[in-house]
Amino acid sequence: MTPSASTLAFVESPVQLLNVLEWAHAEAASVPGGAPLLDAVPSQPSRAGARGPAGAGEAAAAPVRAPGRSAGAGSWLRIVVLPPTDPMSRGQLRRMAGLARDEGYGVVWQEARGGRLAPLKALAALAKDVRATRRVVVGDPFSRYVQLLLTLVRAEELVVVDDGTATMEFVAQTARGERLVRWHRVGGGGLPGRIRELAYAPVSATARRRFTPAAGTGRRVEVFSSMPVTVHGGMTLRVNEFAWTRARFGPPRLTKGTDLVGTSLVETGVVDPARYLDAVRALTLEHGATRYFAHRRESPEKLRTLSEATGLEIVRPDLPLELIARRGPVGRTIVSFPSTVVHTLPYALTGTGVTVAVCDVEAAWLTGSASPRARSFLAGVTETARDVHRLPAQTASAAG
Repeated sequence: MTPSASTLAFVESPVQLLNVLEWAHAEAASVPGGAPLLDAVPSQPSRAGARGPAGAGEAAAAPVRAPGRSAGAGSWLRIVVLPPTDPMSRGQLRRMAGLARDEGYGVVWQEARGGRLAPLKALAALAKDVRATRRVVVGDPFSRYVQLLLTLVRAEELVVVDDGTATMEFVAQTARGERLVRWHRVGGGGLPGRIRELAYAPVSATARRRFTPAAGTGRRVEVFSSMPVTVHGGMTLRVNEFAWTRARFGPPRLTKGTDLVGTSLVETGVVDPARYLDAVRALTLEHGATRYFAHRRESPEKLRTLSEATGLEIVRPDLPLELIARRGPVGRTIVSFPSTVVHTLPYALTGTGVTVAVCDVEAAWLTGSASPRARSFLAGVTETARDVHRLPAQTASAAG
């Protein structure tokens, strides 16, 4: 790893890597006294106020860089990819890594999974650079591996970029001083699980302290997000408006149909598979949907069942949906269940004429093993989405 990189970013998913690129673009464009840091996400710009039809001129926009940085001079940032094991995520990550290299940033592919010793080997390989870097960017504050890396961090500046809607829970939990637990996670594992939690407690506590700004020590924490969050206790917020995506891709060609966006709510044990199938079938009939953009974690068996039951064309994107939609072609209406894209797509597609709609999730759809926070969290994702059209859950539950 290049020792001269003043900033190290750690990512574990394609969306995290996309958001690091967005942050780097915003950082390179910032100058002293400009691009102020905010304490809340402002209302998104209306389509009526967007410049030109279909965002004309955006694709030709030249990269904006900080003074003194030549085009492609990305030596200040090095991105460390800690890939998961599933093939879809790894494929998307490799393509995103290629885009990052095209921007001039160094990318390191570091395996940290796939064996009992893999995490320790990765930690040893990264330790020197983690201790030496002046700024750290992370994409998943809930990741145990990222939390373990934070025990080695000496940098005064820490940046948290979006890992989907998890950012909302991260900010809320740190405001309340709670330990970091994913919203859909349910306690379990019996005695062995409790022993593991106790053994890991010191690492978790160190991570919580590291995510808390401390004026006396100069420790700073920035949140770079498209989510509707209000930071606290000295944190700063910079809004991710997907400026890099809009500058590099599109505007898209629009089709006449409606596209549905898949979700991993079934895979995480939150939503019942049969209820989900009924909802997708109903939305397909109601809106004349023709394509289904699968989440990278959805299983081939589930997608095959959806296709046979609805006639939808299943599309497995090779990049995060924000880039796929921005490149086009894309439907004039995009329908999603509560998820990250109901907050990010209005930014990525601003000025294009695309309508983003979100379908509520009924309590009856949830599995018996869903966490107590599931219903309220999903409702919060829907209720706080700006510039989207809300669809009642009963529309989806009425079919079939």
